[in-house]
Amino acid sequence: MTEIDNQAEFKPCHFAVLTISDTRTPETDRSGSLLAERIEKAGHHLAARDLVPDTLGEIVERLRLWIDRDDIDAIITTGGTGITARDVTPEAFFRVIEKEIPGFGELFRWLSYAKIGTSTIQSRALGGLAKGKFLFALPGSTGAVADGWDSILCQQFDSRHRPCNFVDLMPRLSQA
Repeated sequence: MTEIDNQAEFKPCHFAVLTISDTRTPETDRSGSLLAERIEKAGHHLAARDLVPDTLGEIVERLRLWIDRDDIDAIITTGGTGITARDVTPEAFFRVIEKEIPGFGELFRWLSYAKIGTSTIQSRALGGLAKGKFLFALPGSTGAVADGWDSILCQQFDSRHRPCNFVDLMPRLSQA
């Protein structure tokens, strides 16, 4: 059973949020705004936020830029995880990640199934690691962002979460 160890120290993390969309603008990006708000409400820091079109090269370029920044622990994207021709976020992730976290996508789809049924198979949500940074790709709907953050990522990025969490692993992610 999972629990919060109130004797442990909360260690805030630094996040970057990238919205991937051909149609959204900073003013209409509800999913990116929701994610940024929830990150900060949980006590973490928003180190960067941006929006890029569904273009493989631009997504890869932004991910690499943020992966190289010392002030970012994790990157969460929203959008571009579907199965249409323009949905290329997973392809961009596979160009930059060094190690996949398959359990993230599996758990996300399992949780999503309870709300949207078999439509969840259209999501290619995924997680991975690159240069000691966590990367997670969420679908672009506000519901998917809320589910991914509230039910998975918020807990795993809470250093008090037991039996284990991502924060405790951070110092060892870059070790050979």
